[in-house]
Amino acid sequence: MVDQRLALLGPHGLDAAGAEALLPALEAACAAGDVAAVILRLAPADERALTALVKRASAITQAREAALVIACPGFAGDLVQVAARGGADGVHLDKPRDPASDLGDLRSRLKDGRILGTGGLESKHIAMEAGEAGVDYLMFGGLYPDGAAPDAETVLARAGWWAEIFETPCVAVAATEPELPALVETGAEFVGLESALWLSDPSVVARAQALIGAQAG
Repeated sequence: MVDQRLALLGPHGLDAAGAEALLPALEAACAAGDVAAVILRLAPADERALTALVKRASAITQAREAALVIACPGFAGDLVQVAARGGADGVHLDKPRDPASDLGDLRSRLKDGRILGTGGLESKHIAMEAGEAGVDYLMFGGLYPDGAAPDAETVLARAGWWAEIFETPCVAVAATEPELPALVETGAEFVGLESALWLSDPSVVARAQALIGAQAG
């Protein structure tokens, strides 16, 4: 039986202003369950501003012994350096155009055991290519940047398929609370909670933790 843990996803396009509301809620959510990781999806900005924001978030996650992984679609700078300077534990890349090249390059540049994750994988073949590129986890599900949710049944099927066959851990993301029981049953190493769930109601984290505990028991 896999030792399941929780992962929290931040909203798309997080900037310094949005962080003012998010960071206190993040602290409360991390305190409500066994949160293994937080994936922050940042808005592009200059490296100094991004590093300052990451430092604020990493202070919270480090206090709770949760990994902080950052994504920043459209950022023209060096996200690996932002992660290192801000105290993040790694970086996340959605929809790699060429998994072997894009993820392979990041893998070679992430030193000292820093985490590389990926998501937005639109086929089983691309998921397998991403796994071969040396990522530390694959994510199935998670809202698109426009706020639309991927098909819940597809997310469930892909997470179950991956968790059953492959050794690389996966994150199965719930966009709504009713999706949680089935995602827990997939055996995915991590059950992800979209920001809309935990930002407004940190008790969702405790309820997700209870589902994991019931499955393990």
